[in-house]
Amino acid sequence: MTLFDMLIGCAIMFGVTYICKAVGLLFVKKQIRNTFIQSFLYYLPYSVLAVMVFPSILFSTSFIWSGIAGTVVALILSLFRKGLLIVSLSSILTVFLVETCLTFFV
Repeated sequence: MTLFDMLIGCAIMFGVTYICKAVGLLFVKKQIRNTFIQSFLYYLPYSVLAVMVFPSILFSTSFIWSGIAGTVVALILSLFRKGLLIVSLSSILTVFLVETCLTFFV
């Protein structure tokens, strides 16, 4: 992934977030009481970010298995409500160890 690709991704994320907030400010004069629409507008930027980041997680390593292992470790630790630093460092360590093992055995 090049710097240009990352900047395009950031611009798309900014646009989606801005549009969600701007639509609410410009077109809706009253408070939105529908819980479905409230949750949709709240979670939309996070889902777009996840969709943009997930393929890079898998394909940025030498082996797809190390990306999968790092993702699994991150998901398990986040389900147990561990902090961001612990989750990220553990998944980085997992990717490193799996890459090292696969390099030696493959």
